[in-house]
Amino acid sequence: MARTLQMYGLAHCSTCQKAQAALTEAGWTVAFRDVGKDPLDDTERQALLQRFGDKLVNRASLTWRGMSEEERAAPATDMIAAKPALMKRPAMIAEDQHLLGWTANVKRALGVPA
Repeated sequence: MARTLQMYGLAHCSTCQKAQAALTEAGWTVAFRDVGKDPLDDTERQALLQRFGDKLVNRASLTWRGMSEEERAAPATDMIAAKPALMKRPAMIAEDQHLLGWTANVKRALGVPA
């Protein structure tokens, strides 16, 4: 049975590209959504924030570092709406798993060789 995974990220993100390639090689069917070209609506942003919490906002990113204090004080849904690159990537939903980033633990959870 084919395993399908929904991935949210940016097409030009090298981490998202690596994750897609590794997942496909491991037998996953990846439904990829480029949140820069096809932005999430408010309901979708809220759902992802419920799944991932505050970790969805990548506070180590260049985007975050370039933001003003006023921008950083906005609600997470507003920040991600205004700056999709601020979202931690990739955000993935695979069956009952909700995974964020492309770490050794995420790879292990999805059965992808590290």
